Amino acid sequence: MQKVESFKLDHTKVRSPYIRKCCVLDGAKGDKVTKFDLRFLQPNADTFGTAAIHGLEHLLATYLRETLDNIIDLSPMGCRTGFYLIMWGEVEPQTVKEGLEKALEMVLESDKMPAATAVECGNYKDLSLFGAKEYAREALQKGFSLNIYGE
Repeated sequence: MQKVESFKLDHTKVRSPYIRKCCVLDGAKGDKVTKFDLRFLQPNADTFGTAAIHGLEHLLATYLRETLDNIIDLSPMGCRTGFYLIMWGEVEPQTVKEGLEKALEMVLESDKMPAATAVECGNYKDLSLFGAKEYAREALQKGFSLNIYGE
């Protein structure tokens, strides 16, 4: 059985918050796709509340597309410590860091949750703008490292 890339990461050694370029995949027709680990919280120590991570997902899915080009998807991690960001092309972590920081500033300015209706979301009652802002503020205050070991 092939081991999933993120399962090879020693989660006991990383120091959040950080941005990690997980891999660059080459498509059959020459396309490149880059996957990033946007880690907000310390693995096995902290977790997002569900309404907060869901809210931050809605906000970042919206605002990251305003600060970065070529986004394919932003998905919350099952462990609720961060997000995976998938983008077309080979993208450098510094570019993502700058776009993420701008998007998080936009989260702090936000007065409305995007896609917060039953038509737009499969669990629209479980969204927290307040919680999303608190995590955005905390991550910006700590600062995202490009070194996963916090050195």
